[in-house]
Amino acid sequence: MYFIANWKMFGGVNSLNSLDKVIKFIKSFKKKKLIQIIYCPPNTLINLMSRKFRNININVGSQNCHEQKDYGPYTGSVNCRMLKNAGAKYVIIGHSEVRQSGESNDLINKKIQTAIKSGLKVIFCVGETIQQKRKKLTKKVLSKQIKLGLNNVKNKKNIIIAYEPVWSIGTGIIPKPLELLKTINFLKKKLKYNKILYGGSVNSKNINQLKSIYNLDGYLIGGASQDPKKFIDIIKKTYI
Repeated sequence: MYFIANWKMFGGVNSLNSLDKVIKFIKSFKKKKLIQIIYCPPNTLINLMSRKFRNININVGSQNCHEQKDYGPYTGSVNCRMLKNAGAKYVIIGHSEVRQSGESNDLINKKIQTAIKSGLKVIFCVGETIQQKRKKLTKKVLSKQIKLGLNNVKNKKNIIIAYEPVWSIGTGIIPKPLELLKTINFLKKKLKYNKILYGGSVNSKNINQLKSIYNLDGYLIGGASQDPKKFIDIIKKTYI
């Protein structure tokens, strides 16, 4: 099971001290071989965090990347080569918060191709808006995002799919169990060899409901991952 912590725009150097609780927990957790934890902090913390996790099986990723593989005149941008050099092993691409700021499926596709060629593993986010859900367009939207996002991507084994319904992110609302089960089954049929995660308002209160979805391979966790106690509780309750 994957537990991916997306810190979003959160954290300074002092925030790394809170990770001591997570490290201590993992060292004593009897089922640690069954889980893979990935932290995706702001780029400013990638190198420090990767050093923090040097002696424990926790990986670090970035929350986005530039589509160009090589250096270039792109002020304020960071490419996969630079992320990997800083210690990242994963990168989130296509998160709805980024899509809503203007990233197209074509741009997302270029980023995925660059990331794979650069040796990073990809956490590829897909999801529908509330308007699309009400119009019963969920499957159509997901199919399009997957088709265009993975266009001409031959090596898909290092891609994790994170289903994140836009209407669930930050709202505290999660899909009904049967609804989520059907969506995950749909994604599993389209992407037979990829891990499928759920993201969107995942917390220690609703994890019992989410873990009932037997075909999920883990969770992409936002705000709750910023608090070590809440993050640890999610992992614990997944295995109770």
